[in-house]
Amino acid sequence: MKLSQYPVYIQSALFALVLALVGYVVIGWAAPSLSPAVLFALGLLLGGLLVPLFTRTPVPAAIPTTTLYVGNLPYRANEASVRALFESFGQVLSVRLMKDKHTGKRRGFGFVEMPSDAAQAAQQTLNDSEFQQRTLKVREANERKDEEEDNDQGQP
Repeated sequence: MKLSQYPVYIQSALFALVLALVGYVVIGWAAPSLSPAVLFALGLLLGGLLVPLFTRTPVPAAIPTTTLYVGNLPYRANEASVRALFESFGQVLSVRLMKDKHTGKRRGFGFVEMPSDAAQAAQQTLNDSEFQQRTLKVREANERKDEEEDNDQGQP
Protein backbone atom coordinates (compact mmCIF):
# COMPACT_ATOMS: atom_id res chain seq x y z
CA MET A 1 0.00 0.00 0.00
CA LYS A 2 1.46 3.32 -1.10
CA LEU A 3 0.35 6.25 0.99
CA SER A 4 1.17 8.66 -1.85
CA GLN A 5 -1.69 7.30 -3.96
CA TYR A 6 -4.24 8.73 -1.51
CA PRO A 7 -5.32 12.39 -1.51
CA VAL A 8 -3.15 14.78 0.49
CA TYR A 9 -5.84 15.39 3.12
CA ILE A 10 -5.96 11.65 3.93
CA GLN A 11 -2.15 11.48 4.05
CA SER A 12 -2.10 14.49 6.37
CA ALA A 13 -4.79 13.08 8.66
CA LEU A 14 -3.01 9.73 8.98
CA PHE A 15 0.36 11.35 9.65
CA ALA A 16 -1.16 13.73 12.19
CA LEU A 17 -2.84 10.87 14.03
CA VAL A 18 0.30 8.72 14.06
CA LEU A 19 2.49 11.60 15.14
CA ALA A 20 -0.05 12.61 17.81
CA LEU A 21 0.06 9.11 19.26
CA VAL A 22 3.87 9.01 19.06
CA GLY A 23 4.02 12.45 20.66
CA TYR A 24 1.64 11.27 23.36
CA VAL A 25 3.90 8.33 24.17
CA VAL A 26 7.19 10.27 23.95
CA ILE A 27 6.02 13.30 25.90
CA GLY A 28 4.24 11.01 28.41
CA TRP A 29 7.49 9.16 28.95
CA ALA A 30 9.51 12.40 29.26
CA ALA A 31 7.00 14.25 31.45
CA PRO A 32 4.71 11.75 33.21
CA SER A 33 3.09 14.44 35.37
CA LEU A 34 1.14 15.99 32.46
CA SER A 35 -2.50 15.04 31.87
CA PRO A 36 -3.37 12.74 28.95
CA ALA A 37 -5.32 15.51 27.19
CA VAL A 38 -2.30 17.85 27.31
CA LEU A 39 -0.02 15.03 26.10
CA PHE A 40 -2.32 14.29 23.16
CA ALA A 41 -2.62 18.01 22.31
CA LEU A 42 1.16 18.43 22.34
CA GLY A 43 1.51 15.32 20.19
CA LEU A 44 -1.07 16.69 17.77
CA LEU A 45 0.79 20.02 17.64
CA LEU A 46 4.04 18.18 16.92
CA GLY A 47 2.24 16.17 14.24
CA GLY A 48 0.80 19.32 12.68
CA LEU A 49 4.26 20.82 12.42
CA LEU A 50 5.81 17.70 10.90
CA VAL A 51 3.01 16.61 8.52
CA PRO A 52 3.86 19.13 5.76
CA LEU A 53 7.40 17.77 5.71
CA PHE A 54 6.20 14.25 4.92
CA THR A 55 3.26 14.83 2.59
CA ARG A 56 3.27 16.21 -0.91
CA THR A 57 0.77 16.46 -3.68
CA PRO A 58 1.27 13.71 -6.24
CA VAL A 59 2.44 15.10 -9.57
CA PRO A 60 0.22 13.88 -12.39
CA ALA A 61 1.94 12.35 -15.35
CA ALA A 62 2.37 14.80 -18.17
CA ILE A 63 -0.34 14.26 -20.75
CA PRO A 64 0.55 15.37 -24.27
CA THR A 65 -2.05 17.92 -25.29
CA THR A 66 -3.09 19.52 -28.55
CA THR A 67 -4.82 22.83 -29.06
CA LEU A 68 -7.40 22.82 -31.83
CA TYR A 69 -8.50 25.86 -33.80
CA VAL A 70 -12.28 25.82 -34.24
CA GLY A 71 -13.47 28.21 -36.94
CA ASN A 72 -16.82 29.22 -38.38
CA LEU A 73 -18.52 28.95 -35.00
CA PRO A 74 -21.99 30.43 -34.70
CA TYR A 75 -21.94 33.72 -32.82
CA ARG A 76 -24.53 32.38 -30.35
CA ALA A 77 -22.28 29.42 -29.37
CA ASN A 78 -20.82 29.65 -25.87
CA GLU A 79 -18.01 27.85 -24.05
CA ALA A 80 -20.37 25.30 -22.51
CA SER A 81 -21.90 24.23 -25.83
CA VAL A 82 -18.48 23.94 -27.51
CA ARG A 83 -17.15 21.97 -24.52
CA ALA A 84 -20.13 19.61 -24.69
CA LEU A 85 -19.52 19.06 -28.42
CA PHE A 86 -15.85 18.16 -27.93
CA GLU A 87 -16.31 16.14 -24.70
CA SER A 88 -17.84 13.30 -26.69
CA PHE A 89 -14.28 12.62 -27.95
CA GLY A 90 -12.50 12.84 -24.58
CA GLN A 91 -11.48 15.17 -21.80
CA VAL A 92 -11.57 18.88 -22.65
CA LEU A 93 -8.93 20.83 -20.74
CA SER A 94 -9.96 24.31 -21.84
CA VAL A 95 -12.22 26.19 -24.24
CA ARG A 96 -11.46 29.78 -25.27
CA LEU A 97 -13.83 31.59 -27.61
CA MET A 98 -12.39 34.81 -29.01
CA LYS A 99 -14.21 38.11 -28.58
CA ASP A 100 -13.70 41.51 -30.13
CA LYS A 101 -11.89 43.61 -27.55
CA HIS A 102 -13.89 46.76 -28.34
CA THR A 103 -17.43 45.41 -28.68
CA GLY A 104 -17.16 42.21 -26.59
CA LYS A 105 -18.99 40.23 -29.27
CA ARG A 106 -17.79 36.77 -30.24
CA ARG A 107 -15.66 36.60 -33.37
CA GLY A 108 -16.79 33.17 -34.59
CA PHE A 109 -13.69 31.14 -33.71
CA GLY A 110 -11.96 29.73 -30.68
CA PHE A 111 -9.55 27.17 -29.31
CA VAL A 112 -10.10 23.84 -27.57
CA GLU A 113 -7.29 22.11 -25.65
CA MET A 114 -7.52 18.33 -25.33
CA PRO A 115 -5.25 15.30 -24.91
CA SER A 116 -3.60 14.62 -28.28
CA ASP A 117 -5.37 11.36 -29.09
CA ALA A 118 -8.83 12.80 -28.31
CA ALA A 119 -7.97 15.97 -30.25
CA GLN A 120 -7.06 13.97 -33.33
CA ALA A 121 -10.35 12.04 -33.20
CA ALA A 122 -12.32 15.26 -32.68
CA GLN A 123 -10.54 16.97 -35.56
CA GLN A 124 -11.20 14.12 -37.98
CA THR A 125 -14.87 13.86 -37.04
CA LEU A 126 -15.85 17.50 -36.50
CA ASN A 127 -13.99 19.17 -39.38
CA ASP A 128 -16.57 20.11 -42.04
CA SER A 129 -19.42 18.92 -39.79
CA GLU A 130 -22.48 21.01 -38.98
CA PHE A 131 -22.91 22.64 -35.56
CA GLN A 132 -25.84 24.98 -34.88
CA GLN A 133 -26.40 25.41 -38.64
CA ARG A 134 -22.75 26.30 -39.38
CA THR A 135 -20.05 24.13 -41.00
CA LEU A 136 -17.12 23.94 -38.58
CA LYS A 137 -13.48 24.16 -39.55
CA VAL A 138 -11.38 22.22 -37.05
CA ARG A 139 -7.61 21.90 -37.32
CA GLU A 140 -4.55 21.94 -35.12
CA ALA A 141 -3.82 25.48 -33.95
CA ASN A 142 -0.63 27.25 -34.96
CA GLU A 143 1.74 28.45 -32.26
CA ARG A 144 1.06 31.96 -31.04
CA LYS A 145 3.51 34.53 -32.39
CA ASP A 146 5.10 37.00 -29.97
CA GLU A 147 4.21 40.64 -30.53
CA GLU A 148 7.88 41.63 -30.28
CA GLU A 149 8.73 39.26 -33.13
CA ASP A 150 6.02 40.83 -35.27
CA ASN A 151 7.24 44.35 -34.47
CA ASP A 152 10.89 43.48 -35.23
CA GLN A 153 10.00 41.98 -38.59
CA GLY A 154 8.03 45.05 -39.61
CA GLN A 155 10.97 47.41 -39.03
CA PRO A 156 13.78 47.80 -41.63
